[in-house]
Parts: sequence; C-alpha cells; structure tokens
Amino acid sequence: MSRVGENIKQAREKSGMTVKALAKKLGVAEKFLNEVEIGRKVASEGLIDKAAKVLKADLNDISMVVTDEILMEEKKTFKEIPKKNENSELWTDAFSSVLRSVPIYNYSLSNKKGTKEMPVHSNKIDGYPQDKVFYLEIEDDEMNGFRMLKGDIAFAHSIKEVSNNGFFLIDYKGQRKIRQVKVLGNSKVLLVSNAGNLLTETMELKEIEVIAKLEKVEITL
Repeated sequence: MSRVGENIKQAREKSGMTVKALAKKLGVAEKFLNEVEIGRKVASEGLIDKAAKVLKADLNDISMVVTDEILMEEKKTFKEIPKKNENSELWTDAFSSVLRSVPIYNYSLSNKKGTKEMPVHSNKIDGYPQDKVFYLEIEDDEMNGFRMLKGDIAFAHSIKEVSNNGFFLIDYKGQRKIRQVKVLGNSKVLLVSNAGNLLTETMELKEIEVIAKLEKVEITL
C-alpha cells in the first residue's frame, strides 16, 4: 500500500465514510479509489487536495511523518538485502531494465551526493516522470519537528507551482530552504518550519520560487 493511499484510507475510516461515499464526493469511480488506497493507482495532487478537504485531514502532513512501525519495517527490509556475491552482475543485468539510478543532490541541485536505485513502472518512478525525480539530502535540522533530520534524504520531483499543505524546496529571501507551504487567500502563503518550535512566515506568492515538492523522507539508519 502506498503512503498516500494508506493515509486516505485511514482518514476515510476515521470519518466513518465508505469507499463508495468518498468516491462519489471526489467524482471518481469506486474501483479507482479502492485501487488508490491499496497502492495500485496513483492519485493526482488535485485529488489528494480534494480528499483532504472532504475528510478534513492534512494528508500531506501525515505522509511526511515516519512512524516507529515504518522505521521497524525499514530496518527489517535493510537486514533482508542480500549480500553482494559473485552473482551480483547477474542481478544487475536482470533488473537493469526496471531500475533507474536516481541522483541525490544538495539543495542547490549542483552537487551530486550519490544515487539510489528505484523501480520504474509505466515509465514513471513512484508515479512521476523519470526525468523529474531526484532525492534531496537534508542539510539542516530546521524541519526536525516534521521528522526531517540533517543527513536524511527526501524523495522529490521538480515542480513550479505550489499546492496547499505540501513540503517544498523553495527560493526566498536569497536562500534555498525546505518549508511546509500553506496557501492563504489574496496570493499569500504561510511558510512553516519546525526546529523544535513552530515558526511561520507570511509571504506573497510572487516572493517565492518553487523548485521541487517533497513526497517522502527516508531516515538514515
């Protein structure tokens, strides 16, 4: 199950709404919504925002939190990775057609820190075009209240427009930072950081440049 699909299902069940009822409110087929919840289909940003409003849940915030359960699962997966042996080249050949090396960058996107192998499905990685995705290495602890710690990496994709309650890499005040962005009325946005204390800044939308949207954070074990 995908993180977003799981969040939608949890918020729906908490509200006491059936798949059929939510699908009707979102204007999608019940089968499609069910496949989104189990991770077989990818929901668009517009659909996620609409579901968040209907369910009165901040789905993007939830998706960025790394729970203890997820951490244990990641550790289990890490332990199960087979050791490199004489057959490693065979494995590489077998998966070369379905894996792609996704670069890991610093905030300036000019310094490549490494790569991470990611599976390709329908010419996309995690539902996004291959040429738009990359990882960001978290450079500071300004967002540690959202479980984004220095040294962790965040899966991101290039984007120019902001969406409500997402986490973005942005340019503003001559700096490049990761901030949660909440869209306000009258072309204004609220920038949120949390280094132990929640800090907010109200800015004109035209005063910020959106570089990328973060979809998930992978903690450093």
